[in-house]
Amino acid sequence: MISTGSQRLALAGLMAFLLWGCTSASGTLEDASNSFAENEAGGDLQLVSALPAPANTNNGLEQRLAENDLIKVDVFQVDELDREVRIDPQGRINLALIGTVQAGGKTIPELETEIERAYGAKYLQNPEVSVFVEESAGQKITVDGAVRKPGVYTVTSTSTLLEVVAQAGGFAEIADDQKTYIFRDVGGRKLVANYNVKNIRSGKSRDPRIFGGDVIVSFSSGSKIAMRNLREALGVASSASSLAVLPL
Repeated sequence: MISTGSQRLALAGLMAFLLWGCTSASGTLEDASNSFAENEAGGDLQLVSALPAPANTNNGLEQRLAENDLIKVDVFQVDELDREVRIDPQGRINLALIGTVQAGGKTIPELETEIERAYGAKYLQNPEVSVFVEESAGQKITVDGAVRKPGVYTVTSTSTLLEVVAQAGGFAEIADDQKTYIFRDVGGRKLVANYNVKNIRSGKSRDPRIFGGDVIVSFSSGSKIAMRNLREALGVASSASSLAVLPL
C-alpha cells in the first residue's frame, strides 16, 4: 500500500502546482493592466482614473433620446392623444394634431416641454405631457467576466455600478472585487477605468453612475481560482488516500 510519507509528498507536489497556477493567473491580470497602460500611452483605448459622462448626456444627468428609441407620450386626461411611437432615423416622431416633432437629441424633460408648447399653442389649455422610454438601445449595457449572470441589461437614469452588479447576480466566487473595469465611449474616445467595488461597498469610494453603452468586466482573482482548484483537488486526494490505505 501507499505510505503516509508518499501521500504527503504527492499532496505537497499538488499544492506547489496549484500555487504556480495562482501566480500564472495573477500574471494574466497584471498583463491586462499593463495592456491598458500601453493603450493610454497612445493606443485606441485610454486608461483613466475615473470616467467622465458620455457626450450624449445632459451634463451627465440624463441621456438624450436617439433614433429607434420607442417612447410613450401621455397627455394627461386626453387619452385620445396618447401615443407609443418610435423615433425615426432622422430623430422625428409624429403625434396627433401637431404632426412631426423632433425628439432625437433631446432629453425627456426637453421633449415634454416642446410637446406641451405645441399642444398649448392651438389645442389645449395648460397641457401636461409625460414621456416614458419603453425601449432604448442607448440604455443597454453589457456585463461580462466573473459575475453570476453575464449578459446585456437595461439601465435607468440613476443606475450605479453596485446596482448593475446586483442585476447580474453578484460576483462569482472567483471574482476580484478590486478589479472591475468599465469601458465607455466618450465623444469618440474609448476610455476604461478600474473601480474597486470593495471600497465602494465600504463607503471609501463613490458608486459610479452607469450609462447606456457601457461595458463592465469583472476580472477573476488568480488566488481565488487556485484555492478553488485546491479545494476540489484535496477532495479527490482525500478519496484517493482512503482507498490507498486499504490492504491490497
